[in-house]
Amino acid sequence: MQKDTKKWYASWFDSPYYHILYKDRDYAEAQLFMDNLTAYLNLPEEAKILDLACGRGRHSVYLNKIGFDVTGADLSPNSIEVAKKHENDKLHFEVHDMRDSFDQKFDAIFNLFTSFGYFEQDVDNIKTLEAIKNSLNDYGFAVMDFMNVEQVIPNLVAEETKVVEGITFDIKRYYKDKHIYKEIRFTDEGHDYEFTEKVSALNLADFEQLMEQAGIFLLETFGDYKLNKFHPAESQRLIMLFK
Repeated sequence: MQKDTKKWYASWFDSPYYHILYKDRDYAEAQLFMDNLTAYLNLPEEAKILDLACGRGRHSVYLNKIGFDVTGADLSPNSIEVAKKHENDKLHFEVHDMRDSFDQKFDAIFNLFTSFGYFEQDVDNIKTLEAIKNSLNDYGFAVMDFMNVEQVIPNLVAEETKVVEGITFDIKRYYKDKHIYKEIRFTDEGHDYEFTEKVSALNLADFEQLMEQAGIFLLETFGDYKLNKFHPAESQRLIMLFK
C-alpha cells in the first residue's frame, strides 16, 4: 500500500491521481461563477486577481481570458508546472503556501472550490485569512467559496465507486470530530494506493469567529454560483465576500 508521510493535502493534491479522479469538473459552471462574481464586484479593467489554491489553473486561465491580470498560486509543484503552460504577460503561476502573504497587492483574491480548512490547527486557518487580508490593496475584496456543511453532512454519500481512465476508485465518506473525511483507495499498475481528504466542517458561525480573530470584515454571503441568497439548510455552497 502506497502511503505518503507528508500532510494529506501536500501529497494528494500533488498526485496525478487527484486530477484523474476529478477530471470531469464542470467548466461551464466555473466560468459562470467567475462571470457573475467579477460583474458583482465591478472590478476595474485589467484588475489584479489572485487565485489562491489554483490547482492547475482552470479559474485563473478563464479570468485572464476575460481580461484580468491574474496570479495563480498553489502548494502543489506538479499542478503549477502544468498551469505554467498557460502563462502569458498577464497570467502567472507560482508555488505558494496560502499562510504566507504576498509582496504585491491585489484588487481581488479568490479562494475557490473548498480550498480552505485543511490545516489541523485554527491558528493556521487564521494565518491564511490574515495573509489574504494583507495581500489585498486598500480597495480590494476577497471571496471564499466553501462547501455548505449544514447541507453536505446530512447528505453524505457513505460509499461510492468511480471508474476513471480505467482506474477503479473506491470512496468512503464520513463525518467525525468536526471534520469531513473522504477515504480514496485504488490500484494502478499493480500498486495499491490510499489517500484521505480531511476538511474542517466549518459553518458560517465558525467562519465569522475566525474572521473576527483575523481582523476581517464579512460583507456578504451567497448560496450558489448564481450568487443567490445563502440558506443554511438548503444552499449548495457557502460563498463569503470579505475584506
